[in-house]
Amino acid sequence: MSAELVSYLSGFVKARRLQNFEKVLENRTRYITLVCEDIYQSHNASALVRTCDCFGIQDFHIIERKNIFDINPEIALGASNWLTINRYKDPDDDFNRLFGGLRSKGYRIVATTPHRKSVSLSELDLKKGPVSLIFGTEKDGLSDDILKEADEFLRIEMFGFTESFNVSVSAGIILYDLRMKLIQGNIRWQLSDEEKLAIKLDWLRKSIKGSDLIEKDFYGKI
Repeated sequence: MSAELVSYLSGFVKARRLQNFEKVLENRTRYITLVCEDIYQSHNASALVRTCDCFGIQDFHIIERKNIFDINPEIALGASNWLTINRYKDPDDDFNRLFGGLRSKGYRIVATTPHRKSVSLSELDLKKGPVSLIFGTEKDGLSDDILKEADEFLRIEMFGFTESFNVSVSAGIILYDLRMKLIQGNIRWQLSDEEKLAIKLDWLRKSIKGSDLIEKDFYGKI
């Protein structure tokens, strides 16, 4: 039924937008996903969302135990509309749901931190399987609870006095490097046809004014 609904809703958007949907979906991936813990500065939160969209990362997980992840539309430029965003606020149930869910899908939990025995970005082997990258705040880094969940630790090599980049800059550096590795490596990183269809349906619903009423009309005709 989803394919028929997508076809029906596609008649309510311009051909150019549909073409753009198809182009972007061909480059979307779930092989890499991001988890952010308690990012409290709106400009960083918004920049992270925008960076994920630019590099074709579909899934974005937000832990909000202490701070609300506030997206500034002037910085994100609508990027949040195109991502699958999941929020986690309960420290117990949500931790199990988040990390248990990721591991059940084959993800390695990779914490970004310079303070543990970690591998450099150039050493991270994507061929070992999908990765979930976890980022914390610049002030406190990742909490001990999160670090205990990590399977691996990742660092960016530093050459100055400052020990870390801004979190959105760190994400940009890491995602660019890993995205190039995906493209150049012999790795199956593309979405399945079923995933593309589900995401396209979500995008159509967000693109069409009154899509809920149009969808109701569709089901009334079958």
